[in-house]
Amino acid sequence: MSLTSPDEMLRVDPDPIRQARIDLAAAHRLAVFYGFHEGIDNHFTLLVPGYEDRFFLAPFGLHWSEIQASDFMIVDLDGTVYEGHGLVEETAFFIHAPMHGSARKLRAVLHTHMPYATALAMLDEPDLVMASQNALGYRDDVFYDCDYNGLALDRSEGERMTRALGDKSILLLRNHGIVTTGATVAEAFHHLYFFERTAEVQVLAQSTGQMIREVPKDIVDMTVEQFKDSTHLDGYSRIDLHFAALKRMLDRSQPDYAA
Repeated sequence: MSLTSPDEMLRVDPDPIRQARIDLAAAHRLAVFYGFHEGIDNHFTLLVPGYEDRFFLAPFGLHWSEIQASDFMIVDLDGTVYEGHGLVEETAFFIHAPMHGSARKLRAVLHTHMPYATALAMLDEPDLVMASQNALGYRDDVFYDCDYNGLALDRSEGERMTRALGDKSILLLRNHGIVTTGATVAEAFHHLYFFERTAEVQVLAQSTGQMIREVPKDIVDMTVEQFKDSTHLDGYSRIDLHFAALKRMLDRSQPDYAA
């Protein structure tokens, strides 16, 4: 069916918990499609609608290509499983629980070791170079965490990451990977997708060995404001439209994600 109306494109399930499960399952499947995943490792979580102390987490051991909306456990900030069953992977809990439980009550938290973002995190100077349009959009929204402390096997490491993130949306973890956050799965996945694209073109440009031509600061400043002022089109969120389009792609190729 051809969709022409934004309202048709953005149709959602009337049950917000059901919709949250669908969106989180879609994010896992899309991470596989784009090569952001590492098999059964890394982790995506989302606060349960109506709660600030419980979040959805996939049982450890499922490959991200087989995760379905009905698979998610509901886990609280102390690790108690309220719904579902399976293994609660320790680094997932110790990274995500402090972020969901922070003063910001971060709703969607996505953590991957996706290749180009992680490649940047391995560099002595990992900052995005203000040389691509996408990089300009992230100038003020990334914290570059330069303290690698091994696996996150206790709550203190997740609390440290949460403090490092501060009021930003994206945390680039030295020698590790990336965390993106958002008020919705759509927003957090949007950051995951576009940061990886941004990192990819930077790594490709740097690999040529040529000098990178940066955008003049006054144009950077202007473009940053343009990004802030153009989040919606005729009242419709660009981020929501993007994620809805990605879910329609899954609807055609692997509709079982929503089961």
